[in-house]
Amino acid sequence: TMLLGLCTCLLWLSTSGLWTAQAKDSDADMSVRSQHRDLAPNNVDFAFSLYKHLVASTPGKNVFISPVSISMALAMLSLGARGYTRAQLLQGLGFNLTDTSEAKIHQGFRHLHRLLMESDTTLEITMGNALFLNQSLELLESFSTDTKHYYELDTVVTDLRDWARAHKQINEHIKNKTQGKIVDLFSELDSPAMLILVNYIFFKGTWAHPFDLASTKEENFYVNETTLVKVPMMFQSNEIKYLNDPVLPCQLVQLDYLGNGTVFFILPDKGQIDVIIKALSRDTMQRWSDSLSSGPVDLYIPKVSISGAYDLGGLLEDMGIADLLTNQANFSGITQEAQLKVSKVIHKATLQLDEKGVEEAAPTRVSRNEASEPLTIHFNRPFIIMIFDHFTWSSLFLVKVVNPT
Repeated sequence: TMLLGLCTCLLWLSTSGLWTAQAKDSDADMSVRSQHRDLAPNNVDFAFSLYKHLVASTPGKNVFISPVSISMALAMLSLGARGYTRAQLLQGLGFNLTDTSEAKIHQGFRHLHRLLMESDTTLEITMGNALFLNQSLELLESFSTDTKHYYELDTVVTDLRDWARAHKQINEHIKNKTQGKIVDLFSELDSPAMLILVNYIFFKGTWAHPFDLASTKEENFYVNETTLVKVPMMFQSNEIKYLNDPVLPCQLVQLDYLGNGTVFFILPDKGQIDVIIKALSRDTMQRWSDSLSSGPVDLYIPKVSISGAYDLGGLLEDMGIADLLTNQANFSGITQEAQLKVSKVIHKATLQLDEKGVEEAAPTRVSRNEASEPLTIHFNRPFIIMIFDHFTWSSLFLVKVVNPT
């Protein structure tokens, strides 16, 4: 018998003080907040580590992952793991089990999931977990109860041996859950399993300051020394938070969505993208957040549509979660059956970045004193996108854009 773990996510970026608590928070608000921020340092460290491993294993390629949804799926899987496999999963996610009890970890994820789903009406986030199991299997009561309680897991019993029908049923279920945004997760060619875990996240944000629809025009994007592609380049001229980094070879801007979403666009100097990715850490983010200044910027960013699918098995092994895909793995906490094993952990993602903001009218141009010439920042070579929920400090998405077409 085998278990197939599948992690999927879709991100829709619509045109339109991360590491330090906002001063205006009341004390009462802070005490509620701190519960889910307990997970934040571990989750962000895991996010950067996973991202760096993935970038290193796919040189010259676009990379796009949702770290928080991967953390959540693996933490949920640990509820069905036993012995060393369980400890390895949680430690691999960056948790020190002598400092933080398992109950506290799952409680934290439950709180985080609720906040991401409910805290913000202007950010559209749909995230969830679904487990499809063959009708011959029976889930253990404890696994069923705990995963429902902490992770709101949907369980669907189906005949996975009839893969021709089952893959359609799974696709239909996920399509319904994500309002039609995630479709055709599985094809008939995928190898069926006895148990399939799907974790999905769909995100749509509205820029606080939209890009000017009429200004989008085709321009050159320099993929590398020898490759040039044409892309629709979006434009806005606004007061924008920016930094010419004195330490690392890059420039960056921070744009906000309405609500809790915030986005860092990082433009490495020519050929320096891997240097910047290696340097990503909580300390770097803190320094950037503290050093940004606000000023007039003429900003050019490509209109992007990227999708990718990753088999995370090998990467997780490199990161210390080595037993996940071997016969040593102990998932006896999931079903009565004999040896269950994970055959795959797949992450599928799609990114769409366009102009729309809250108002479709032409965006306001900043009136300026003639003396202050706007800084021009032109994302016409490989760049990095990082999207955070700044209320929970969650790393929603980490992206490396090598070729936006």
